Amino acid sequence: MNHQKTKTGNALLLVTLVAATGGFLFGYDTAVINGANQYLKAHFHLNATQEGIAGASAILGCIPGAMCAGFLSDRFGRRKVLFACAILYALSGLLSAIPRTFTEFLAARFISGLGIGASSMICPVYIAELSPAAKRGRLGSLFQLGIVLGIFLTLFINGRIQGLGDEVWNAASGWRWMLGAEILPATLLVTLLFFVPESPRWLLGAGRAEEARRILENVGGSEHARQEVAAVQAVLGEEEGRFAELFHARFRKPLIVAVLLMAFSQFSGINAIMYYSTKIFATAGVGVKDSFTSSAIVGLVNLLFTFVAIAFVDKAGRRGLLLIGMAIQALALGAVGWMFHTGCNGLPLLAAILVFIAAFAMALGPVPWIFCSEVFPTKVRGRAMSLSTFTIWTSCYIVAQTFPMLNDNLTIGPAKTFWIYALCSLAGWIFVIMSVPETKGVPLEDMQRQFGIDTRNF
Repeated sequence: MNHQKTKTGNALLLVTLVAATGGFLFGYDTAVINGANQYLKAHFHLNATQEGIAGASAILGCIPGAMCAGFLSDRFGRRKVLFACAILYALSGLLSAIPRTFTEFLAARFISGLGIGASSMICPVYIAELSPAAKRGRLGSLFQLGIVLGIFLTLFINGRIQGLGDEVWNAASGWRWMLGAEILPATLLVTLLFFVPESPRWLLGAGRAEEARRILENVGGSEHARQEVAAVQAVLGEEEGRFAELFHARFRKPLIVAVLLMAFSQFSGINAIMYYSTKIFATAGVGVKDSFTSSAIVGLVNLLFTFVAIAFVDKAGRRGLLLIGMAIQALALGAVGWMFHTGCNGLPLLAAILVFIAAFAMALGPVPWIFCSEVFPTKVRGRAMSLSTFTIWTSCYIVAQTFPMLNDNLTIGPAKTFWIYALCSLAGWIFVIMSVPETKGVPLEDMQRQFGIDTRNF
């Protein structure tokens, strides 16, 4: 019995490391450009428009990466696509460090975006399909932990590299080392993938039942394996799902819920703060004006409260965390807008922003990824997750592009901008009350019953 528990723990540890490393690469690649931007601008003599393109180039790659990953993972397996993502990350790290022209740099960053978009879709699905139901929320949260840890540590990696030389050296070479350092965690991900199994649910769909059974025994024991195999095989008579089938009545409600949760997570304004924290904190007038300090404060709070999600997502549940977190963040964003409106700057405004970051990190940050990876049956899970991930990246791009315009507009300004985000959070909170069921501890094959869908009618 002890041997079986040890074997189970080791298997889950490896799967967890893969998810966390995939999340780390996601976070690192997203954040590293912030430290390199000023030196890229000097090296390539960029104007304001080109600087914006440099920052958004990876996001533009995320959209097709997310859309293609679902089909590819359903056809070839989750693990194989994760291999491809790791190679894309490593290739991007190499090519981003040696570009001769700005066009070559943009191409390298677009490649990284393909990896980010695909891995952001695959990692949550992979860990959901391997995790026992009772642990799925905690293990799924580790992907988000990897993201925020990557964002946080990138700040210090960039700072360390920046300190190796003066401005001239950084403009010539420093930014190359910042971007090229991505090769190290990408190599780690490639190495880990040699030791982890394919998704057992994908294997069952491919007719490799004995292999799937052995994997399920390794991660949850023999009884877990028996129940999971029986549940999956009960629905395997269905053909592989087509993209158009996502809009069938059987999948329509979970699809709407998944897509809207992803959209609400971005339209709450989280990346307006992540991308423009220096500008916001300078406006707050609290003396936190350098990018390192402001980013460190946001990153630390984001990291610490992600541990709250890990601790409670399988206890309070997905729905419970969302209701608590979104209520707090709506109030915090409303307070931020009110303080900008009345000119109440300083520490109270800074505190309200950090309360929002904390609330987001414990709920709307990790939960939509977990929820979207678990509410669809195996036959359409990859394609559904692709559409959900496409939504989050498109929404992210819209927020990143519109925040400066809204914030600097004399009619709208920062007060009304944050009130818009507060209203979006309030709308999301109401949506969760009305439409989002609880999914903690529910087997993946039983999810549709949580939406009141009788599968016998299909």
